[in-house]
Amino acid sequence: MHDTTMLLIELGGIILILGLIGRFAGRFGLSPIPLYLLTGLAFGDGGLLPLSASEGFIAVGADIGVILLLLLLGLEYSASELVTSLRTQYPSGIVDFLLNAPPGAAAALLLGWGPVGAVALAGVTWISSSGVIAKILTDLGRLGNRETPAILGVLVIEDLSMAVYLPLLTALIAGLGLAGGSITLLIAVGTVSLVLLLAIRHGRHLSRAVSSDDPEMLLLVVLGLTLLVAGVAEELQVSAAVGAFLVGIALSGEVAEGARRLLSPLRDLFAAVFFVFFGLSTDPAAIPPVLLPALLLAAVTVLTKIATGWYAARRAGIGPRGRLRAGGTLVARGEFSIVIAGLTAAAEPRVVPLATAYVLILVVLGPLTARWTEPVGHATGSWLRRGPRPSPPGAAMRAASARDGAVAPAAGG
Repeated sequence: MHDTTMLLIELGGIILILGLIGRFAGRFGLSPIPLYLLTGLAFGDGGLLPLSASEGFIAVGADIGVILLLLLLGLEYSASELVTSLRTQYPSGIVDFLLNAPPGAAAALLLGWGPVGAVALAGVTWISSSGVIAKILTDLGRLGNRETPAILGVLVIEDLSMAVYLPLLTALIAGLGLAGGSITLLIAVGTVSLVLLLAIRHGRHLSRAVSSDDPEMLLLVVLGLTLLVAGVAEELQVSAAVGAFLVGIALSGEVAEGARRLLSPLRDLFAAVFFVFFGLSTDPAAIPPVLLPALLLAAVTVLTKIATGWYAARRAGIGPRGRLRAGGTLVARGEFSIVIAGLTAAAEPRVVPLATAYVLILVVLGPLTARWTEPVGHATGSWLRRGPRPSPPGAAMRAASARDGAVAPAAGG
């Protein structure tokens, strides 16, 4: 069969399957991310039906998916909102990093993966899934809750931190060393600061230059600008994803709203392709050996994320129940953990199966902790305050008699 024909058949089949999976997940209120990953595992090397003709196309589509994910994320925020979040939420961001990055780094070092693996796995366990958490808040009707701004503040700090973290990881993967990594980090910090400054002072001029009443022209200009900036950023070792994120931040107002509306379907399509590609690049046989470390890491970081949400909500003056809700909501990991593992695949391939198993666990567990952490925590706290039920009359005497080998008298005489 002709290569082009086979490419069309494979792509059509994959996209159709993704559509059916997304519909199935939506019907049950689930995130489709774990199902996309499982689809990739099924069609990758060692899976049920390995692909051949479409693998190269899917790889390019996966790169575009990462770029669109970060572009749409940048479009969600204005530069002034990011600066305000930095000023007010930075203590919560610091606590979030200190609680959630070290478990991943420690696990990588214990497994003997070295500095690149440690930095990568630290990012995997640190960054929560903005997409999954936004869906959780919507599904549970908590967008108007008092603790929700604290949750969003932590997510904003994490998203902005990616603009510094990803270039550092890229430098380590490229083997640039301490000096090269420091230069890359300084470039990244300087670029982010410059873009924020320009966006605050001159963002309206850029938005006016990009703006168009024709949706087709707006789509082409924004998408073309994003891919161009992403390519230049990649060439400068700053990361294509960060370049796309900065383009999103620089656009504001009606232009950002229009671009978000036009690009969201493309983002959803190529993001799904990205998750499939990540599954394709993972050998299913490599997951069972890392399942126990993934479960242990998930258990630890569930507790550390709950502690993060508790701290952030307490700073905002929220009561204990709201603090527990905030912590449980932050548990989910997803797209950015996969992005980080995907970047590391060539330099440290052992990160990939562990990250896959870890994300599969927490993207399923996240909605459950969001729903049940508060009632379980409240019930446990009430029980501890109330103490165990007092023993019925005569129970203690009968228990002592039984221990001494005596027969307890019957109740009532």
